[in-house]
Amino acid sequence: MPTQSQKNEEEPQIAGSGPWPPPRKAIAGFAGLVSCVAAISGFLFGFDIAVINGAIVLLRAEFHLSDLHTEFAVSSLLVGAIGGAGLAGWLSDRFGRRRVLSFAALAFAASSLGAALPRNFIEFSAARLAGGIAIGIASVVAPMYIAEVSPARMRGRLISLNQMAIVTGILVAYLANWGFSLSGAWGWRWMFASAILPSAVLFFGTLLVPESPRWLVEEGQDERALAVLEQIEGGEEGARQLLLIHVAAQQERSTFQDLLAPALRRPLLLVVALAVLQQVTGINTVLFYGSLIWQRELHPHSASGALEANILVGIVNFAFTILALVLIERLGRKPLLMISSGVMAICQLALGAAFLLNPVPSALVLGAMLFCIASFAIGLGPCTWVLMAELLPTRVRGRAMSVANVALWSASFVLTVSFLTLSHAIGITGTFSLYSMLCVLTFALVWRVVPETKGRSLEEIETLWQQKHEARDADEG
Repeated sequence: MPTQSQKNEEEPQIAGSGPWPPPRKAIAGFAGLVSCVAAISGFLFGFDIAVINGAIVLLRAEFHLSDLHTEFAVSSLLVGAIGGAGLAGWLSDRFGRRRVLSFAALAFAASSLGAALPRNFIEFSAARLAGGIAIGIASVVAPMYIAEVSPARMRGRLISLNQMAIVTGILVAYLANWGFSLSGAWGWRWMFASAILPSAVLFFGTLLVPESPRWLVEEGQDERALAVLEQIEGGEEGARQLLLIHVAAQQERSTFQDLLAPALRRPLLLVVALAVLQQVTGINTVLFYGSLIWQRELHPHSASGALEANILVGIVNFAFTILALVLIERLGRKPLLMISSGVMAICQLALGAAFLLNPVPSALVLGAMLFCIASFAIGLGPCTWVLMAELLPTRVRGRAMSVANVALWSASFVLTVSFLTLSHAIGITGTFSLYSMLCVLTFALVWRVVPETKGRSLEEIETLWQQKHEARDADEG
């Protein structure tokens, strides 16, 4: 076991800040540095998810993949994400948030290299599995780390930056797909290899930021925690936050069995339901298989046309995510979720109906895809992640977030691995009609069950659940 002094030596200094702790004037620079590191993590998250969209067309030709093999090649990333999300909470508690993000960066890099240089379909799938583990870890640890090392006055903006980084990664992946597709049959290898550079930047970036003060307190390193808190909040406020963390740490000690307590069951089930519905409403069929749908159903001899259509999808996703970040505190989470799921239901239905026409109208298909992406980006995309953090009580939030993320990635895997098979079984029109019905189910759940959390503190939301539980007990009594 390392000694206290050895642990202290392991903690890096902020580049250019001088002795630890740095002066107060470094507070703003510290917040910016943390934001950049988090943004790189989210960027890689989005890039790795979306890069397969353009690469899969060339990959199928390279390895002569059947639909079954194509589904496995795409969904292997999600299998890894399930495992990564399940391990993320334990790993971050055992080794610290910063070290686990460093590990995720190495996994991102290894996956990018492995996916760029496979000799066969199995090696490619194994490399994507490693990338999925990195995504699963990043989806849990990055928002947690940002929340724990951000000034209270900036926390909302910095967490939102992670979502912006994800959609930026998706857009850049689509642009890279289009650019590298012009280099010939091996262009797909460069698509995956291009993620090595941001992976390296993320790894070295994690060496420049300190560990989470909450984790340092739990490890008994109060002096280190205070030094970080003084950077985040300033001297006197940092000391006050240290005391609050000590109190919260005592109250938050819990086990997975606590998740089954009657008072916690309702918020946990609601969060899991939202996580699953976010995925099974069919958005990943556009993000993962958009170019394949476009090429196979509309333009079988034009791979570049499919990749150009993807760029439009990425631009719309990016623009409407920005709009969502503006509206989420003005309109609230619930209205945005209802607008999102309602419009998506119509778009999925229109998309399915378009494939009944002969010839299939390209403009209608592209328009329905773009409206579907826009409605997802404005509601189900960002609001689900926000509610997953807001609806769960503080003392079980970490473990419950792991459960919700495992459910989310499991649903994403089921959707992705079944899309092509389902399209053959009930037709592409029937498949999108099914997704439309799931959007209607999402609308009904949000309308009837999801509470509005806009303007409420986390403690007020927790009190709301407790009051509802007590009211049900009184009714049953």
